Amino acid sequence: MSPILVRPVREQLEHDRVIRLLQARNRRKYDAGINPGAERNVAVGTGPQALYPDVVLTSLERGKKVEAVVEVETGESVNHLEALAEWAHFARLRPAFHLYVPSAMVDVARRLCDDNHIVVSEIWSYHGIGDDVRFTLVHRNKDAAPAPRTREVAAAPKTKPAAVKRAAAPAPVRKTARAAAPARPVRPVRAAAKPAPRKKVAVKKAVKAQKRR
Repeated sequence: MSPILVRPVREQLEHDRVIRLLQARNRRKYDAGINPGAERNVAVGTGPQALYPDVVLTSLERGKKVEAVVEVETGESVNHLEALAEWAHFARLRPAFHLYVPSAMVDVARRLCDDNHIVVSEIWSYHGIGDDVRFTLVHRNKDAAPAPRTREVAAAPKTKPAAVKRAAAPAPVRKTARAAAPARPVRPVRAAAKPAPRKKVAVKKAVKAQKRR
């Protein structure tokens, strides 16, 4: 709870209920520590510079790295003094800063962040429906660093300018076979001499034979 704000009892109870709901929602992904009311269970930093946000989300891996800090506000605590006293300090931390405000105070929270140059990774709205509380993501900072991947993708090797292939030149047109020489004039084929008919030859031989006799 902010040192400059004393919430009404009803709002404080609602504030602490939202904190515990966020702890339950994030148990599977993180080690979620909470600081409801005036409690100081989990700190970010050490010594006099330590900060106590409402929820501290720590990685479940061996390094136990703090991934995000969460601050829950009520209708009375969304104001200029609260933004300077707490939001501005949480925004300077390395972990992502998530801000939860009532649905009716979303526009006010955005304006306070813009006016005071406070970079918030995510802004969530919440509202109660009976005993249930609904949460809605209303703002996400595009410049926030993405969550680290489990597998790193190797970068493709950069090709040197000299290695860039030049555009393929059109293939040279092969010269066709030389034009055929003009055809020589074809000489007419002489007709073969017709053989003498056999009957006439036989008659002549018979006549000569008779004369000899």
